[in-house]
Amino acid sequence: MGRGKVELKRIENKISRQVTFAKRRNGLLKKAYELSVLCDAEVALIIFSSRGRLFEFSTSSCMYKTLERYRSCNFASEASIPAIEAELSNYQEYLKLKTRVEFLQTTQRNLLGEDLGPLSVKELEQLENQIEISLKHIRSSKNQQMLDQLFDLKRKEQQLEDANRDLKRKIQDTSEEHVPLRLSCQDIGPSGSSGHADEANQELLHPAPYPSLHIGYQAYIDHLNE
Repeated sequence: MGRGKVELKRIENKISRQVTFAKRRNGLLKKAYELSVLCDAEVALIIFSSRGRLFEFSTSSCMYKTLERYRSCNFASEASIPAIEAELSNYQEYLKLKTRVEFLQTTQRNLLGEDLGPLSVKELEQLENQIEISLKHIRSSKNQQMLDQLFDLKRKEQQLEDANRDLKRKIQDTSEEHVPLRLSCQDIGPSGSSGHADEANQELLHPAPYPSLHIGYQAYIDHLNE
């Protein structure tokens, strides 16, 4: 007859529990030894009884070497977990950004009047409202820029008017300084008086005929008449 299946639960009988512990402990230690020999594996087994007694088996000369190796492997696996989590977080962020970019590209095409077939009437109304809002913002920005340009032109015009006014005042001041000098040069002649200066100028332009020439010419005419 085959062995019946043992129900895995705590054995209530203390003596039966101790006997079962001793048998299975020895069997577990034997299996650990066989595994290390047959498969050339490094095995470490630690067992504490209910009374706190220690039973151990290790293929290495020192149990601590196996424990240190276990600790190193466990630490490496724990250290790799944050890196894996970081890569997963980056990938999720990439998926979010990719979805966002695709949505923005679709919205841009819809605003340009493309790919409107799949949209419903409600979505088309929402798109129309978005276009109207965008146009309002565009008109507002355009008007603001035009006002800024107008104020800038007004400011430049005022600066040019001020500069023109300053130039006129400088020219007027310069003219007033040179008029008395020009009049004084015209009034003062060679002899010191303005009347004599005019008469001298007229004599230079229209000199009087020499008397000797006139007398000689008249004597020549009288000689011909004889």
